[in-house]
Parts: sequence; structure tokens; C-alpha cells
Amino acid sequence: MDRTARVAACRATIGIVAGSGPEAGIDLWAKILRRNAAALGPAFRGDLDAPRVVVLSEPQLGLSMDLAANEGTVWDAMQSTATRIAGQSDAWAIACNTLNWFAPRIASLELPAEFVSFPGVVADWVASSGLRRIGLLGAAPVTEMGAWSAYRDLAGLVEIETPADRAVLQDLIHDVKRLGSADPDLRPRFARIVEAMQAETLLLACTELPLIADVSTSKTLVDVTDLVADALVARSLAGRDCAVI
Repeated sequence: MDRTARVAACRATIGIVAGSGPEAGIDLWAKILRRNAAALGPAFRGDLDAPRVVVLSEPQLGLSMDLAANEGTVWDAMQSTATRIAGQSDAWAIACNTLNWFAPRIASLELPAEFVSFPGVVADWVASSGLRRIGLLGAAPVTEMGAWSAYRDLAGLVEIETPADRAVLQDLIHDVKRLGSADPDLRPRFARIVEAMQAETLLLACTELPLIADVSTSKTLVDVTDLVADALVARSLAGRDCAVI
């Protein structure tokens, strides 16, 4: 086995669970590719140094937009998909903030691959940022900060501001899924929501929002998917030199 093959063989495989929505899975994969290249810097050789990635996109996971009404169906799909992706990867994540509500259940499955949860990555980021107040933008189950929010424990770490009208944001997220991120009406609507927030740093805790976040604003927009991509790439590259002689 030559050097390139040895290095590739010991690199961790990244897993992505998509479906809520499919475009969000593509977005996370693209960010992983960019962060992998940036992490390797001048040593990056293109295809040979791209990460090994497995993606499973399950349409049933799209029912998570109304998780309270579809918990049983969504969990059945999530458990099946998690078991499959964990058998094909070393570290994996769900390309959906809402579905990370199942993180404790997923942990209890004791799957063979490491599950990188969005709330865990965000908690680490908050701790290192030094911020005392952030705005949280996401689907209604997330921003309600109640029993169905994957981020309900975040309030113990930092002051959280959520949108005054969560229904407006929920409708926007539905339309990103329904119309696709290229629809020209979406970005002006997103910009109005952003400017109505008082916090200067806003956490995009919905994988649809980064798809339309290229708007002009004085706010600092932090994409949770970016943070997760960094975490997954770090795990992929952790064993990069294990076979170099």
C-alpha cells in the first residue's frame, strides 16, 4: 500500500443524515469540503485529500417540522437511519437542528460511530465565544425553547433572544423547503426578521436559513452548520498522519 492509500485508509469517514431537508444535507457536505481544504492549506491536493463522506437522505424525516404531532413516525425513521449511518461512518451528524432533539435517545442506542450533535457543538462555541447574549433563529419547535427544543439547555449558558413572531419565521422556513432557496422573495423576508432582532449575534439554528443568509446586515450571523462542519472535519483529519512513515 503506497503512502496516499495508507493515509486515506486511516482517515475517519464522515456521515451525514439528510432529508429534513435534502438541500440542507448538500449544504453541510459542501461546507465540509471547503473546511477540509482550508484545514489542509497548501498541502491540499484536490480529490485525493477530500474527506470520505457517506450521506443518507430519508424523506420521512421531513415530518420534523411538526415534531409534536409526528414524534413516533419521525423517531422510527431517525432510529433506522442512525443505525445505518453509524455502520458506515466513524463520526456523523444530522443536517437538521430540530431532529437533534433526539440526541439523548440516539446516545442511548450506543451506536458504533460518534454522533456529533448540533447542541453539543453550539454549547462548546458559546463557552469559547465569551458572548452573554445571542439571538436564536430556527423552526418553531426550536425557538419556543420548550420541551421540543434541542436548544432548551442553552439558556443556562447565555441569554437567549427569540423572534417576537415565531410564526413568520416558521412560514419562511416552510417556504424555503417548498420553493427552494433560489426563490427571490425569501431573502427580503429573512432580512426583515434579522433586522427586527435586538441581539447583535444571531445563531442560525435551522439548516434552511443559511441557504438564504446572503443578505446585507450589520448583525453577525453564525451558521450552526458551519460549526458542525468544523467539528466533523477535525474528526476526519485527526488520524491523518497515523500511517505516514
